[in-house]
Amino acid sequence: MNGAESLVHTLLASGVDACFANPGTSEMHFVAALDRIPGMHCVLGLHENVVTGMADGYYRIARRPACTLLHCGPGLANGLANLHNARRAGSAIVNIVGDQATWHRPFDAPLTADTDALARTVSAWVRSGSATPRLGADAAAAVAAAKTWPGQIATLILPADVSWQDGGAVGVVVEPAPPAPLDPHAIDIAARWLREHRDVLLLVGGAAVLDEGQRWAWRLAAASGAALRAGYTAAHLARGRGRAPIERVPYAMSAALQALAPYKHVILVGAKPAVGFFGYPGEPSSQHPTDAQFHVLARPEQDAVAAMRALSEAIGAPDVAPPDPGPRPSPAHGAPSPDGLAQTVAALLPEHAIVADESVSFGRGFYRHTHAATAHDWLHLAGGAIGDGMPLATGAAIGAGGERRVLNLQADGSAMYSLQSLWTQARERLPVTTILINNRRYNILLGEYRAVGATPGPTALGMLELGDPELDWVGLARGMGVEAARATTLEACADLMRASFAADGPFLIELIV
Repeated sequence: MNGAESLVHTLLASGVDACFANPGTSEMHFVAALDRIPGMHCVLGLHENVVTGMADGYYRIARRPACTLLHCGPGLANGLANLHNARRAGSAIVNIVGDQATWHRPFDAPLTADTDALARTVSAWVRSGSATPRLGADAAAAVAAAKTWPGQIATLILPADVSWQDGGAVGVVVEPAPPAPLDPHAIDIAARWLREHRDVLLLVGGAAVLDEGQRWAWRLAAASGAALRAGYTAAHLARGRGRAPIERVPYAMSAALQALAPYKHVILVGAKPAVGFFGYPGEPSSQHPTDAQFHVLARPEQDAVAAMRALSEAIGAPDVAPPDPGPRPSPAHGAPSPDGLAQTVAALLPEHAIVADESVSFGRGFYRHTHAATAHDWLHLAGGAIGDGMPLATGAAIGAGGERRVLNLQADGSAMYSLQSLWTQARERLPVTTILINNRRYNILLGEYRAVGATPGPTALGMLELGDPELDWVGLARGMGVEAARATTLEACADLMRASFAADGPFLIELIV
């Protein structure tokens, strides 16, 4: 058994059975091992940032790590932006990064890089395989590190000779460490705050905004009168009928300050205090009142659901169902607008669908219109690095086994970062519907330009507009093997959504706004 074969066997034994790959020369023995050893679903991405984004989306839905296969330091560097998003999301990923043979590194060949340093910018665990007999054990340790609560990125650097040499051994599966223990004192303080104060906000994140966690969060809010919100960049929320109508902290600083102004006591449950994405002249960094007090019920590395269960018992919070959101809306009519598109999505979204949302500025108000949709999961851009939506949707579809429709709400500017995802969707025949919101500009940056007190002139506008020449998204999608059509009204968009939801495979709707 060579090192590569021991690596594949160990990954499979550790529960890693999906590999998102963009391989190169130094990884050919690993590719050969994947070819010989059954059990790994290998998915090709045409850019490394697509590969890492797919691994992120896969974890958020499957709740188990995949591995990526990346070519040397430059290949890892190409995937760093979506590894940044994955780290912020708490996604578990095992990166396998090829490297020069150990004896070739001193010759400083063109692809030689400080891969270790690059990996540490996004990874909680990094190791370079130094010997073939230990490679299996290294892989088992990598998977255990990735599974550390709530999910981490682990990077195993794989020198070519360690991969091809004989003497490999399958590593013994390593159980990940359990979540950090809860603090009973933290539960007591939170219970006292809920009993004694009426200006309390439960700010929830991580597992606290998934299905079970939401039930406990809503139970606490209903019993105590506390408000309930998720952070703006919450990675994954359970939404729709039967779920709590949780709103996020707004993106815009003025709106966030207004929304959080009433709450002088903030209980953090798997979340951090809300801060602005950027600093603006004359604006604060924190979005909470200056005299707000914070109490940590559960840190991200603790079990937020267990903490809320214990807090519910401490205050005697009875079980209570979320409110009925009212009738499901009908599709909207007329020219495309944020409210109209949200209403149409709420009307037509299939049961148990997954929404991968990189609508950026166009979609900031979608939540209030989609609480009445059927039960679904909503994935957000957790780290703010654009170019995540299309890969996230692709990986989520694979994580769901191709059995759930994925709706990718996608801005045009950020889509250009990773449009190669469409090719993988076509190759894998994935049930992904992309609504490409085409406003022919980086609209969010026009807002940011104004936020710093400036007015864009011709040079600035030239760097923010995407209409010269216009991007033909129908043509781009078809060139990647994905059927596509253009819509200029919400009625046409609704018709195309219905048709795509009833079909097999991917479809792109270019919505002109």
